Parts: sequence; structure tokens; C-alpha cells
Amino acid sequence: MLRGSAVGLRARHEADIPVLQAELYDDVVNYSRSDDGPWRPITPGSKRAEYVVDDKEQGHASFSVVELDGGTLVGTATLWSIDTHNRSAHIGLGLRPAARGKGYGTDVVAVLSHYAFVVRGLRRLQIETLADNAAMLRAAERNGFVREGVLRSAAWVMGEFLDEVVLGLLVQDWQPDSR
Repeated sequence: MLRGSAVGLRARHEADIPVLQAELYDDVVNYSRSDDGPWRPITPGSKRAEYVVDDKEQGHASFSVVELDGGTLVGTATLWSIDTHNRSAHIGLGLRPAARGKGYGTDVVAVLSHYAFVVRGLRRLQIETLADNAAMLRAAERNGFVREGVLRSAAWVMGEFLDEVVLGLLVQDWQPDSR
């Protein structure tokens, strides 16, 4: 398990999937704000479920996020679109409703950054988030990510186009204790 100050990132357990499916994926509005494709219904137990991990997939590293104090499942964390040639990747996370507003997002970004830079040897991380996602913007910036630009009307979300903010962090600018 990768450990932060309040949360740990561990392998996805089979028991995590229905919880994440119910609390993250089945929340159509919230999920639509976090994914780049349209929400669609998925049958419970399907091998195509959003949170089933394919261990053979080299371009993604998916984790379940748990509280260090007690081990409660609080969400998901992903290093995605891992590019081994350019040594870059993107960060994504999703927290269960009861876990939001507790600073876990900042800790998750810190742990994913450590994993990417130290364990995987990457040199650049990127986050794309909706411009009104104050929690993700705060979590990224507290970990040293810099706003690199705004993609105007780049995301179709529940009937409207919204702006996305692109944030980046280079390994030479990363400070592990910047939280």
C-alpha cells in the first residue's frame, strides 16, 4: 500500500466494486462531471463495470483509496494515459460523498505524485478538471501543480459545454512535503 498522511492507495478489491459503482458511477450528474464520455447504465456484476481493474493494462494504474485510520474505502485514484516514451501521465480521483471535504483529495494527489515520480520514474503529471471544480483545483495547487491553461467549452456535461483547466507538475518542481 502507498501511504499518505491520512489515506492509503491499495489494489482494488472485489468488494470495493459494488460500493464504488453505487456511490460514484450511479451518481449520473457527478460522474458526468468527471468523465470524458457519456454516462451509460452498467449491469451490476458486469465485467465491463467502471471500477473493474484489468491488471494487464499497462497504461493505467488504478487504486482504491482507504483511510489509514480504520481502512474505510473512501474512493478511487488513477494514474492514466501513462506514456513511457515521454514519461508522463494524468491523474484522476473520485471520492465517495461521505469522504468529501476532509482533505483526502489533497493527500491522494500527493500519493499519486509520489508513485508517478518515484516508483514509475515519470517526469510530468497533468490534471484536467472542470473550471468550477474548486476542490480538485485546490488539491492540485496545494501539491505544486501549476495552471497551464483553460480549454474553453471543452467538456460536454449534462447539456452544456464547460471550460476545463489544465494543470501540470514537473518532477523538478515537485516537493514531496508541499502539502
